[in-house]
Amino acid sequence: MSNSSSSISQFLLLAFADTRELQLLHFCLFLGIYLAALLGNGLIIITIACDHRLHTPMYFFLLNLSVLDLGCISTTVPKSMANSLWDTRAISYTGCVGQLFLFTFLFSTEYCLLTVMAYDRYVAICHPLHYGTLLGSRACVHMAAAAWASGFLNAELHTANTFSLPLCHGNAVDQFFCEIPQILKLSCSDAYLRETGFILFNVCLDFGCFVFIVVSYVQIFKAVLRIPSQQGRHKAFSTCLPHLAVVSLFLISAVFANVKSPSISSLLLDLVVAFLYSVVPPAVNPFIYSMRNQELKDAMWKLRTRCL
Repeated sequence: MSNSSSSISQFLLLAFADTRELQLLHFCLFLGIYLAALLGNGLIIITIACDHRLHTPMYFFLLNLSVLDLGCISTTVPKSMANSLWDTRAISYTGCVGQLFLFTFLFSTEYCLLTVMAYDRYVAICHPLHYGTLLGSRACVHMAAAAWASGFLNAELHTANTFSLPLCHGNAVDQFFCEIPQILKLSCSDAYLRETGFILFNVCLDFGCFVFIVVSYVQIFKAVLRIPSQQGRHKAFSTCLPHLAVVSLFLISAVFANVKSPSISSLLLDLVVAFLYSVVPPAVNPFIYSMRNQELKDAMWKLRTRCL
């Protein structure tokens, strides 16, 4: 194969198993996770869309989050399932570019949206009298649109730059989907430094968002602890803790995947970390958000009763 990426017509994704029994086990496991994500996120989307009482900023952003989670898991898991089912590792060059772009786009947008959701909780709890003014319907649409646009521009930048690099180390990707760090491993020794610079710049921006989220929650917890009634504190925590849990899971796994030292990198570790940040959050987010949210659970029950 030529040293140029232009000669590569397909990539070979990492296979979870080399025996037929384990391949089918992987297919069934991913199928169960994927169906759980479809059911959970789909139910949240339908419930929020159908119940006018949930047409508030918090649930508007939650609906966007569920759409992003559905997109993220649908970008990576079905292809991995199909490869296990048909006993193949191949993904076309165009398919790899598309997969990397879509995943980066949806993943980046989700992080921006989680930052916006932290601001929503901050205003709701720390400045409730100004909530309607600061988070009106137009402001919510603008913030959501900014999150989607930021994710798109970020994905366009990284995808164009990653696939403009010459690939000198074959076409075997050590991951179950096309991931930027794994594509960079295939590039020539010096060429990847440019994209690494972009990633570090991105990490700095992400760190800024992280600081904003942390500061917001410090102020939120201070305000909640000043609430005199135990019921009021419980209600405030029930709307904040799920978001904090989702942000923590999302950030820890994603940052570790992109900035970990090569000295601690291994095939199994890379696979586990990628699974944690790309597959687990879309599947568990609906349950995290609905578990402590009585209003959402009541709306789901009402929708179920109406359908039956």
